[in-house]
Formats: sequence, C-alpha cells, structure tokens
Amino acid sequence: MRNVVIIGSGPAGLTAAIYSARANLLPLMLEGKEPGGQLTLTTLVENYPGFADGIMGPQLMEDMRKQAQRFGTEVVSDFVHKVELKQTPFRVHYGDKVVESKTVIISTGSSAKLIGIESEVRLMGHGVSTCATCDGFFFRGKKIAVVGGGDSAMEEANFLTKFATEVNLLHRSETFRASKIMVDRARNNPKVKFHTNTVVDEVVGSPATGVTGLKLRDVKTSKTSTMDLDGIFIAIGHNPNTEIFKGQIEMDERGYIKTQDNSTRTNIPGVFACGDVQDPVFRQAITAAGSGCMSALEAERWLEH
Repeated sequence: MRNVVIIGSGPAGLTAAIYSARANLLPLMLEGKEPGGQLTLTTLVENYPGFADGIMGPQLMEDMRKQAQRFGTEVVSDFVHKVELKQTPFRVHYGDKVVESKTVIISTGSSAKLIGIESEVRLMGHGVSTCATCDGFFFRGKKIAVVGGGDSAMEEANFLTKFATEVNLLHRSETFRASKIMVDRARNNPKVKFHTNTVVDEVVGSPATGVTGLKLRDVKTSKTSTMDLDGIFIAIGHNPNTEIFKGQIEMDERGYIKTQDNSTRTNIPGVFACGDVQDPVFRQAITAAGSGCMSALEAERWLEH
C-alpha cells in the first residue's frame, strides 16, 4: 500500500514527486514510455526560470529526477497499462506488477501529433519543433514553415513573425479548420505566405546542420517541389495520453482530464491530474511544474483529512 502513486515523469510528475517526497509520503513514480516527457525531445530550454544561460531539456529533466529521488521518491522505469480507479484503494498495473495506493496523481502529459515521416523525428530539436512559444526565439532572422490549418497553426504562424523573416503556412487542403478571424489575421500579416493543397514529404537536413529545407508535394497535381528554409513547426494538434483512463474518469470531448476550478482534483476523490494531460491551453514546462506542485499539496491534504 502506497500513499501516492505518480503516473508519468515530465515536469508535472517530477514536481509532484519532489513535493510529496518532502512531505514524507514516500511516493512511487512510474516513468512511462517517455521518461522526462516532451522536454527530452527538445534541445536548449531558455524560458525555464533560474537558468540565465538556458539548459538542455534532457538535463533539466535528469536534474529534476535526481532531486525527486534525493527526497525519497522511488522511481520505476516502467509504464502503466491498466488502472482501477472505481474502487479504493486504487490499483495501478505496470509490467507484471500491481500496486495499491491511497491517492493517484496522473501526469501522463500529451503528445504532439506529427506528420508521420521519419525525417521529422530524426530532426526533432534540430530545426523541427512542436512549440512556437518554446523555440521561436531560436529562429530570429530565419525563414521557416508552419504545418497545419487550425487555430493553433494560425496563432503560431503569427507569433513566429516576431522572429522569422518569412513564415510559410503549409496546409494539405484549401479550406481551414481555423476560425475566420484567425485565418484573416494570418492572411493580413505580410510575413505569412499561404501554401494550400501542400504536404511535406521530407524534412531535409541533419542533426549537425539543422533543417535546411523541405520536399513538398501538391496533393491535387502530385507535383513535387523543394523549399529552402531553416526550421519547421508542426501545429496539427496534441493528443492527451489518457487512453488507459477512459470510462473511469471525467474527460472533455478531446480526451483531456477535467479538473475542478483552481485545483487539480478530478471527479474521483483521491485522484489528481496535473500538467498537459489536463491543460490543452498553455502546455509549458513551468505551468506543468506549477500544477504538479498543486497536485502534491492537494494529495497531502486529502490524506490528512
């Protein structure tokens, strides 16, 4: 029987582990399939407070992990494949083991949807990004592309014009899912160039050189072309990692776990959710860490009462 089981090991889960361990709750953290979460896919992180010269994403996560362990967190490198939240104590299944716990903190995060080509994965963090807020600064004075047709793509394209000299918006269709006001805003920005009926077949470059261009294809004519540029942002949405919780906990229509206002409490007493798994809006390391702190404090109070 554990006091706290934390599912996931990004900034939210690790911060929850640090706080609950310092409260002598001896938490068990199950790292998941991507230990450290999305920050392990990034290179330099410049917007996390306390690091004037920036810090590499994987290093930041490793330091957080060591900090959590120093206070007594037990970290297990395995992923959860089943949970039982409709009974108490809660039961969490990982590998061939099952653990019972008085509280559960869900911090499984979300995963950016990708185009589905090998080169975007190989060059992730080397000119390929899924977060304009995180990485836009690195493309000051550069020529870049944004892939997508929703509000987030339009918003990122506009945001990136603060840094880039040219932003090419690539969309596979002629129509956009984005609201008219967001499309108009992007069309009225002189730095944004629209390319419809266009898909990316390959991202050109290497980890050493970074992104140097794209191989494109017109979906109507199948005509191929190349585009020289320095970076590409994938803005086709995110999927919350909530598959194993479906049918047991309240979620919104997109699969994000619902939490109460100004809280990380879910509809199940004793179960808390923090980070990107319940935040489709901000999706930043610092906001995830903040909500991880909240979930640990709320779990501690719940155990006391």
